[in-house]
Amino acid sequence: MLIRRGAALTAATIHHFRRLSTAALLQEVDIPPVFTYLDGLPRPDPKYGETIHAIPRATSGSSIAVKERKAGRVPSIVFNAEDGQHGGNKRLISVESNQVKKLVNHLGRSFFLSRLFDLEVRPEFGSDDIVEKVRVLPRKLHLHPSTDAVLNITFIRAPSSAWLKVDVPLLFRGEDVSPGLKKGSALNIIKRTVKFLCPADIIPPFIDVDLSELDVGQKIVAGNLNVHPALKLLRSKDEAVVKIMGARVSDQKKSK
Repeated sequence: MLIRRGAALTAATIHHFRRLSTAALLQEVDIPPVFTYLDGLPRPDPKYGETIHAIPRATSGSSIAVKERKAGRVPSIVFNAEDGQHGGNKRLISVESNQVKKLVNHLGRSFFLSRLFDLEVRPEFGSDDIVEKVRVLPRKLHLHPSTDAVLNITFIRAPSSAWLKVDVPLLFRGEDVSPGLKKGSALNIIKRTVKFLCPADIIPPFIDVDLSELDVGQKIVAGNLNVHPALKLLRSKDEAVVKIMGARVSDQKKSK
């Protein structure tokens, strides 16, 4: 666009140059895309959107962990998120046993590990001072084999810029109307979670798996799951997650 010297700039011309400048600036700073949940896909239930409370822990070790548990606390760790899994900036913390036990019991282990939480670290429980406030994803959850008591938790920091590897739980629906199940065939659930690389802002709390049209011998594979297009499947798209089993040969002979 040529502008004669001394000519007045019109409003349209000014808008044009501002638009070009803004576009160039966005390319230069490489602003990450903004992801939002899509209508029709699962999103976190705000009912469980509470803040997890924590205090700093100076040292680690089995003896320290035993003391923390006796005091009603769960020894935990917070890491930075890098490459979706690993990271530094380790902070040793302890969280309240009663709070995390309630969350795990209400959500279930797999659903707890696919849910983002706000985490507030204070010098001591009940203090008004905040050492760190950050959004986190529970990465690992260690339960007692006999009592299911929470023994320790690993958290990953989850800023909006993070991409996180998540084992997303599968929620199966439509068993009551599935043609194959109505015929008496068995439901073979092969996978109860599927691993995806997810933008932190749109981690699905679960994935709906519709069985309502599944007939005898048919299956649903990982690549057919209905998820946000930004999610990246971290296993073979042809891997089966559920199948309606066919009739056995002996059963077919009996029916003749």
